[in-house]
Amino acid sequence: MSLDQRFAEAMGQLLGPDFPSDIALAVSGGGDSMAMLTLAHNWSHVWGVRLWVVTVDHGLRPESADEAAMVAAECRLLGWPHATLRWHWDGTGNKMDAARRARLDLIDQWRGGVSHVLMAHTRDDLAETFLMRLKRGSGVEGLAAMTPRRFVTPSGGSKGTVDGAGPPEDGRRAGFEVIRPCLDMTRAELRHYLRVLKRRWVEDPSNADPAYDRARLRRLLPLLAEEGLDPEILAATAERLREEATALRLRAAEVWDAVGAPLLTADGADTGILNLDPDWTRHGDPATQRRLLSAMIRYVSGADYAPRAEALEGLRDRMASGGGGTLHGCEVIHHRGRILIFREFAAVAEPTQAASLVWDRRWQISPTVPAGHSVRALGEDGWQQARDRSDGTPPFRAALSLPSIWQGERLLACDGLGIGPGQTVRLCRADGVRGFVLSH
Repeated sequence: MSLDQRFAEAMGQLLGPDFPSDIALAVSGGGDSMAMLTLAHNWSHVWGVRLWVVTVDHGLRPESADEAAMVAAECRLLGWPHATLRWHWDGTGNKMDAARRARLDLIDQWRGGVSHVLMAHTRDDLAETFLMRLKRGSGVEGLAAMTPRRFVTPSGGSKGTVDGAGPPEDGRRAGFEVIRPCLDMTRAELRHYLRVLKRRWVEDPSNADPAYDRARLRRLLPLLAEEGLDPEILAATAERLREEATALRLRAAEVWDAVGAPLLTADGADTGILNLDPDWTRHGDPATQRRLLSAMIRYVSGADYAPRAEALEGLRDRMASGGGGTLHGCEVIHHRGRILIFREFAAVAEPTQAASLVWDRRWQISPTVPAGHSVRALGEDGWQQARDRSDGTPPFRAALSLPSIWQGERLLACDGLGIGPGQTVRLCRADGVRGFVLSH
């Protein structure tokens, strides 16, 4: 089967049969992404889908601007709009992690109403990522292969400049889906495809720079292949572990169904607070309990990564003995015979403007909220204004971190307390905790 046929089959499985009218592609200029661009170009003419191409220039290498210009030139030849998003690292934190977060943030800010962004990860990426995580001592979740389809809600903390066209804002929703249609293709296959079609691409020198873990492990792959551990074997192992992880997530979701529920207001609005049976540790084995607790903590905090195992186990033990605590930007308390898990107030104390689409990575702000109004956690001053209009659900401590709408110093709305017109914010993930557990 040709690569074009395999690409079409992958797109059908991931997005068909009713394809969106517009799809975005993240194209760096490397061989994998340039091949994906060509494959998507050929595919789009059959299915009538409009492509929007974006290149993120992290400014970490002097060649990056020329590479973005090359992608823009190729897009002009193909007839697709292209934009370059430029970001500059501030020198703080881990550079590669900061670049990864910035890439998602900038794409999210640029994508308008487009909800699907294609990325050109390959089977070689599966193999290399497996080795990197094996080196770090990861468990089943870490070693499991990346999924062909993943929903992301960027932090919004990174800013950059845009040079070029962006999709229209119509129908914009919080978060987007990363689509990986090339996971069953190898790097060699994609480059051969480009050579046959005489298309251009660039080689990123950092791919061979021994300063990076991935580059060092990539150099080991030929030696491992001589011993029977070729990229295909490693990728297939990662995919089997993904199936195992899916089964474990299903078990955790079943436990959630038995012991948990979202805390709702009197009119049925979701407060974003989780409500747990205090005897929840009697359900399932300790590993399933840790998996569920980790998912609940990540769901409430919006964090990319799970808490450290030792801290997670400590919180689980305290919850089982009637206690609580804080972890990963979340707080746990016992209240009226139930356990509540909610956002820690200290983690959301800074206000934002209503012009921002997402608050605290979890809450989508309604376009009906006027620009210039602030969106922030309720806080003690908000509670003082709200308490005469609230029935006390959720309780004071959990209510402090609820999203609320303000005009100056005056509280206008807090959906979680039933104050205001309602529907000023909503959770980004409509599938709730169960869907989150199954997908993470």
